[in-house]
Amino acid sequence: MESGGIEGKDQEISSSPSPTPPSITLEEWRGSSSAKLYRTAVITADPSSLALERSGSRWHHFWRKILEAFVPEGFPGSVTPDYVPFQVWDSLQGLSTYIRSMLSTQALLGAIGVGEKSATVIGATFQGSNLDSNAKMWRLVADFMNDLGMLMDLVSPLFPSAFVAILCLGSLSRAFTGVASGATRAALTQHFALENNAADISAKEGSQETMATMIGMALGMLMAHVTRGHPIVVWVSFLPLTMFHMYANYKAVQCLSLNTLNNERSSILLQYFMQNGKVLSPQEVSRREHVFPVWASWHSSNNAESLYRHVYVAVRASSLKHSDMMELSRSASTHYRRAKYLLLERKGVIHVINHKEATPADILQSYVHALVLTNLVDRTQSLHTESRLWMDEHYPVFIVKLKSAGWATERLLSPSVVWRADWFCSPSDEKIN
Repeated sequence: MESGGIEGKDQEISSSPSPTPPSITLEEWRGSSSAKLYRTAVITADPSSLALERSGSRWHHFWRKILEAFVPEGFPGSVTPDYVPFQVWDSLQGLSTYIRSMLSTQALLGAIGVGEKSATVIGATFQGSNLDSNAKMWRLVADFMNDLGMLMDLVSPLFPSAFVAILCLGSLSRAFTGVASGATRAALTQHFALENNAADISAKEGSQETMATMIGMALGMLMAHVTRGHPIVVWVSFLPLTMFHMYANYKAVQCLSLNTLNNERSSILLQYFMQNGKVLSPQEVSRREHVFPVWASWHSSNNAESLYRHVYVAVRASSLKHSDMMELSRSASTHYRRAKYLLLERKGVIHVINHKEATPADILQSYVHALVLTNLVDRTQSLHTESRLWMDEHYPVFIVKLKSAGWATERLLSPSVVWRADWFCSPSDEKIN
């Protein structure tokens, strides 16, 4: 009986339901070191979601693999926040480019006598890169030149006598686009990379561009077929696509928040710091800087944030006048005795002469000092004295705050400093070599 009782008890225990496992939440983190970790996912599991997980895991794995082919590893933490909006607008402008390319190619083929029966747009199409310092501006210029090249292809049939000349100008426009676009793309890829993953970002951009190419060519072939023999319809389609292309490019570069210091961004940062004692973030400066070329800008050159236009870095010493040299001789032994640069003010314009041993940090300091001088013009008679006092007191604080706000202060992004100088002042301050 005892054994039977025990056996019955064992059966009762074995038949009782197992305890319900508790729910769990896991946070996934990624980073190159413990000091640079970021959360990539939050995963929650409980018994009620077990069946759903089993049924959806296969599709989830499939879509995750698809996503990994188009975004860098570790996305979104491995790239800067402005990566996604830039890529969206960049893909849209690329899409319109491929569609318009089909239309312009169709017009070009018709102009050189390719018949509709002997050849098609599709077959002919298939047979058939100072840029890093102003990457946003040159990105717009490159795409404008590309639009110009396509427009010339479309216009060429209308002027048979100038057909070859128009065609050559269009080719030159696209050649410029290739150079400027390639150079600016390299600069932007370095900007996006937060974990030294520029190669991965570049590879995934290739996947995105391939997808945009396929979609754009498919739509372009369709439009080329529909508009064949209807030049007015071609123009009606081409012009709105061109307007959208330029708008998408503008939105793409506008959302970029570059953290490197070029001439304009340095001017904006310094001007705000001198007025408020604070440093703007890259996002705030991005909303203030201009992305259009100088010749296309409508703002006044007297704007306080445009003071950088009155500063010339790495001036050639042999281009200076004798009176300028004598003034530099006095300044070298007084205001700039410990500096690796000399500053010369002439009619509101500041000329910067860099020492032959000046480091990138020295060049950045010389440029900021020149901006301070520009800011003080017409306000005081002792420009060099007051600017040097300001630099001694505020420049170290300015650099520290720039670093804290996320700015790269290693160097100034400016055209290559080719001309440098070395100087020696005689004891009587009468000679400079």
